[in-house]
Amino acid sequence: MNLELILEELDKSQKSAEMRLFELLRFKSISTNSKYKSDCFETAEWLVKELSDIGFSSSLRRTTGNPMVVAHSDGVKSNLLFYGHYDVQPVDPESLWQTKPFEPVIEDTINGPVIRARGAADDKGQLMTFVEACRAIKTVEGKLPCRISILFEGEEETSSPSLIPFLKNNIEELKSNHALVCDTGMWDAKTPSITSSLRGMLSEEITIQGPKIDLHSGLFGGAVPNPLQIMSKLISGLHSTNGRVNIPNFYEGVEETSLDLLSEWEKLNFSEIEFLAKLGLSNPVGESGFSTLEKLWNRPTCEINGLWGGYIDEGFKTVIPSKAHAKISFRLVGQQEPEKIRKEFRNKLIQELPSDFHITFSNHQGSKATQFSLKSQIMSEAKEALTNEWKREAVFVGGGGSIPIVKHFKEILDMETLLIGFSLDDDQIHSPNEKYNLTSFHKGSRSWVRILNKLSKLF
Repeated sequence: MNLELILEELDKSQKSAEMRLFELLRFKSISTNSKYKSDCFETAEWLVKELSDIGFSSSLRRTTGNPMVVAHSDGVKSNLLFYGHYDVQPVDPESLWQTKPFEPVIEDTINGPVIRARGAADDKGQLMTFVEACRAIKTVEGKLPCRISILFEGEEETSSPSLIPFLKNNIEELKSNHALVCDTGMWDAKTPSITSSLRGMLSEEITIQGPKIDLHSGLFGGAVPNPLQIMSKLISGLHSTNGRVNIPNFYEGVEETSLDLLSEWEKLNFSEIEFLAKLGLSNPVGESGFSTLEKLWNRPTCEINGLWGGYIDEGFKTVIPSKAHAKISFRLVGQQEPEKIRKEFRNKLIQELPSDFHITFSNHQGSKATQFSLKSQIMSEAKEALTNEWKREAVFVGGGGSIPIVKHFKEILDMETLLIGFSLDDDQIHSPNEKYNLTSFHKGSRSWVRILNKLSKLF
């Protein structure tokens, strides 16, 4: 590849690339509301055409939900499979938007120009960095440096109900040497990053019932047990005073943070004080003996996501509720097994429940954590490519949340994933006034050119 000519082509065609992204952003591809189903189809059709225009064999694949877009550069046996999603979150409350969410604009800010629109950062701007990189390579070279396939889905914001069946039905077509995902962010506006780990996930919704019906607190209070009080006691027992999760065998499979990772994270000059101050807080919590970054990226958690019961509307109703409810989620690391933790969690609550109470659980799917080797050649080459583009050493960061597609690629297609993205913490993803820095868009495309130039030599 003539790297310099391709990068020059990207620079020259920057305005055209922005116009194409604006076209994509105008589609109201909201997957959470069925009234936008036709918009999602139109978005997929637009992507099929764009990929066909730059030489991919592309097609729209129907599912029981929104369609998939599949494209191949050279047959169906690819070296790299790039994944992105074209669906977006709802815009509510629209009254908080300073511009119209599906009429993208370029806005000057104190941190430089940004593209303001729903989906600008999540994930239309991100996926188009890769498409524009491929376009520039094809324009200069006439072909891509290796065999590339592309998969765009339209249901990521609704937990991807069609994705697993689609992957299972198209294993031979989609299986590649490695997957690429551009749905993560940079460490800061000048420092590119590669996500090297993702925490797993387990969630449970529980209901406990005591009295047959809601009771008048004046007539029965003090003489009968209150489900909300019992629920509060159960939940308060989930953590010990030092911040550790108080569930039998919970830490089985938790591994110490490697020295390599600790060394990488020390380079980030992370400020716990600034991190908390941005949230209006000042006092850290969690497991004692661990840094904030370790707690965010490489330690397991138990969080209360919801707690309710009785009368919760405006005004006051003096009742002892018959039921209390809670939603609990766990972030998992290392080799923790979701189903083992689920069993221990349920057993603990059942054993601690008073005899007059009954407890029920709703079964939510769990997923294990994912780790990537910092010493793999793919990671090393990608890091060097990012460093060369941004003129600042790329860093390895952890992902506090989960990205389900990574697990699906591994379990269904037996592929590892390279997670590189160019969004920023202040992009207001899922919120009103979402934006994507123009620098992220342009240098993101240049980064993918450099990455493809490096990775193509491995196959």
